[in-house]
Amino acid sequence: MSTMRPSPVRAFSLLGVALLSISAAAQGQGQGQSAARPKPYNTAKQKLLEGKQIFSFTQSRMDVAGYCEAAKHYDYAWLEMQHSTLEFADIEKMIGACPHAGAIPFIRLPDAQEWHVQHATDIGALGIVIPTVDDADRAREAAKWARYPPAGRRSVGAGQAAAMWGINGVNYRQTVNDNMLVVIMIETPTGVANAYDIASVPGVDVVIVGNSDLSSFSGFPQNDDRYQQLITKIHDDTLRAGKIFGQAAATYATGHPLSKTSKFFQNGPSNDGWRPPGRSNPNAPPPGEHP
Repeated sequence: MSTMRPSPVRAFSLLGVALLSISAAAQGQGQGQSAARPKPYNTAKQKLLEGKQIFSFTQSRMDVAGYCEAAKHYDYAWLEMQHSTLEFADIEKMIGACPHAGAIPFIRLPDAQEWHVQHATDIGALGIVIPTVDDADRAREAAKWARYPPAGRRSVGAGQAAAMWGINGVNYRQTVNDNMLVVIMIETPTGVANAYDIASVPGVDVVIVGNSDLSSFSGFPQNDDRYQQLITKIHDDTLRAGKIFGQAAATYATGHPLSKTSKFFQNGPSNDGWRPPGRSNPNAPPPGEHP
């Protein structure tokens, strides 16, 4: 079936608003922090602010050596806790073994509970991904616990995060709000209906489509015009709210009407052509998920 094609002029105009807005929001989140801002250590977030696409590898099992090797080649690591048996202690060991290998650690949590977000940030994640967000309240919870006051309500606690990122004279407590990235996944028709309200929540940086689940929940295959209308609405509402748009499926990174204004993807090509062992298609979804 044919796909709905949004206006390129409108899409690029909305993207410009989104990039300006998220940059301003990062500055606002850092109010009360040092006036002389050090170079961002969340290099994945910096690439997004520069209007570039970012890609990851997905880590779903405990493997320190495998994680550290893959981390050399990607913008960020998608550490999977929604659909795996990984524990926080496993992730703590992996990201602590090679914090500056290249990929910035992001954790897809099972929900937006305070203790989950606290654990993720305390062990050193600089990005959290929250699945199946249907309304602004759930998005607000994620944003609230991800950042220290005055931007949020994250509590100061023990953990390896400060040792990982508070180096070379950088004060972790005073800089991490600017380096944190909160990613919200919309995966249901209810979430689509509320997309603008979700994206408008202060502290939400990126909204992405959970492509497989949106197809599952809506009952529309991804090549159906009705499915394309759903992802186009999420795209337009996200950019209108001044946030960055992405899609879980890296197959949408090129060759699709929304590709040029889609910036955040799960999986996809590495920065240097490297591929994980056994994966012939870098854009393929993780095992068990279907495009």
